[in-house]
Amino acid sequence: MIKNMTGLLIGIVVGLLLLTLSVYTVDQRQAAMVFQLGEIVSVNKAPGLYLKVPFIQNVRYFDTRILTLDAVDPERFITSEKKNVLVDYFVKWRVYDIEKFYVSFSGDERRGANRLAQTVNDGMRAEFGKRTVHDVVSGERDDVMALLRTRADADARRYGVQVLDVRIKRVDLPSEVSESVYRRMDAERKRVANELRSTGSAEAEKIRADADRQREIIIAEAYRDAQRTKGEGDGKASGIYGEAYGKNPEFYAFYRSMESYRNSFRNKTDVLVMQPNSEFFRYMKSSKGGGK
Repeated sequence: MIKNMTGLLIGIVVGLLLLTLSVYTVDQRQAAMVFQLGEIVSVNKAPGLYLKVPFIQNVRYFDTRILTLDAVDPERFITSEKKNVLVDYFVKWRVYDIEKFYVSFSGDERRGANRLAQTVNDGMRAEFGKRTVHDVVSGERDDVMALLRTRADADARRYGVQVLDVRIKRVDLPSEVSESVYRRMDAERKRVANELRSTGSAEAEKIRADADRQREIIIAEAYRDAQRTKGEGDGKASGIYGEAYGKNPEFYAFYRSMESYRNSFRNKTDVLVMQPNSEFFRYMKSSKGGGK
């Protein structure tokens, strides 16, 4: 009885072991390839539970998620102007045909990434060689990335890889070139600044000269008008004086003398030294003005 129970338990354990070795699972992040004696038997991409022949068949898993190929150091390329630029970029890719990928690289992701980097570098070298620094920095940057993605994807599909995106993160000039460019830019900015200052000074002098000319014209015209008005006023005053004098010369002389007295003796402290028989005191000596 004990021997029978022991044999049953051994049979159950062996059965469970064989069942375990006959079953494998594939999740949504992977694809599985089944080999039998080194030959590819089947490829399973859908997630689920699968069976295989134990000890004869073996399973190898491949990551089907989107991977990132990011350059460790910026790559150096030459533009159509024969100028060196340093380009930092990354590539989004994934394995979409694991059978082709296995045949091409024995399923080694590193080899696949190196081959993809080569493809992208060759495309960048060709595209940058057709364009100027301005084009690759800003002018046609989007077009370059679109062309690189299309060409890299067309080449990569031959070995089971799909290129989803190629992005240029940064385009820089080498340090030795950057310094000379900055010096040239600084000299150009100074030249433009000096030119603008010279132009501004010339315009300022022109404005000042025009303002001075207009000021002189305005002053001359104002002086002319003032003199004409003054002359007209003096003429009218002389006419009025002459008319008043003609009507009553004695009264006019008397009035002028009174005005002189008022202006001469405006303050009590005013002192006037004159001879007593001066004509100035004519109306002080006699109410008739005769001086007697």
